[in-house]
Order: sequence, then C-alpha cells, then structure tokens
Amino acid sequence: MRYVYPAVFKKLENDKYFIRVPDLPGCVTEGNDLIDALDMAKDAIAMWLCDAEDNNEIIPPASNAFEIEHYPDEFVNLMLVDTVEYRALNDSKAIKKTLTIPNWLNTKAEKAGINFSAVLKEALIERVSNNSHSCSPLPAQYKTRKSRYKLQIRNNPRS
Repeated sequence: MRYVYPAVFKKLENDKYFIRVPDLPGCVTEGNDLIDALDMAKDAIAMWLCDAEDNNEIIPPASNAFEIEHYPDEFVNLMLVDTVEYRALNDSKAIKKTLTIPNWLNTKAEKAGINFSAVLKEALIERVSNNSHSCSPLPAQYKTRKSRYKLQIRNNPRS
C-alpha cells in the first residue's frame, strides 16, 4: 500500500536531523544530513506501517500537514512510502512452500528440466501484479516478462 504522512524535521546543533512522525506513535529517527534524514524517515515510516499491516493493527489516518504543530526551528515534510516496495527491497528471504501437483505433470516438468520454484515465483509475481485489487504497483525488480518455461500439455493421460 502507498501512504503519505507528514514528518517533522528538526536540525540539531551537530548538523544532524531529528525526525518524528506525529501520527505514528513512537516513530522517530535521525539522519546525518538532510538527504540521510529523508531516507531514514521514509524507512522508519515504512517499517512502522509494515509492522502494523503484519499484525492487523489499525493504521492511523495521516494528519493535514498544515495542521501539524511544530516549533519555529522545525519544518514539516510529507513523506510518501510504499509498503509493497519496502517489503520487496527488505524482505526477500526465501521460504519453503509445499504444493501438490498431479504426478503426470511432475514427470513431464522434470523431463523438461523445469525449475519448479522459478515457475511458481514467476507465476505468482505475474498474478499479483495483474490483481485488480492491488493498491500499489509491484516494484520494477519483480516485474517479469512472460515465463521462459512453457509446458504445453495437450492431453491429460488420465482423461
């Protein structure tokens, strides 16, 4: 999902920045300079939101940036974060899945030298990227061209 939240930036005496996100309790971070602070704010917000999504928690609505209270030495900046993109970049750990397919299909696929994991991954990526209910586009690194594995089976031997 894509979200936009206002973040409050304060430049510290050592030229670092302290960042807080008033709408997300406990969401604070800091950066070594302004560019780092923007990156760190985006990362902290995405991490906070991913955790809330994972735990089925209510995600607070974003406040109007013009209504955020801040001191004169602070400024408010809107931060756009995409939790789908964040997960793709930070949670690419492979997990094991067990699946069931007909024996005749398994035999043909193995004879064709098909990598089951690659085919399943490509099919799932294509399916979720074409899902009309998706609120966020799939990150570019996960967009694939048509599968290079095409198993054409004209007749099921059991039918």
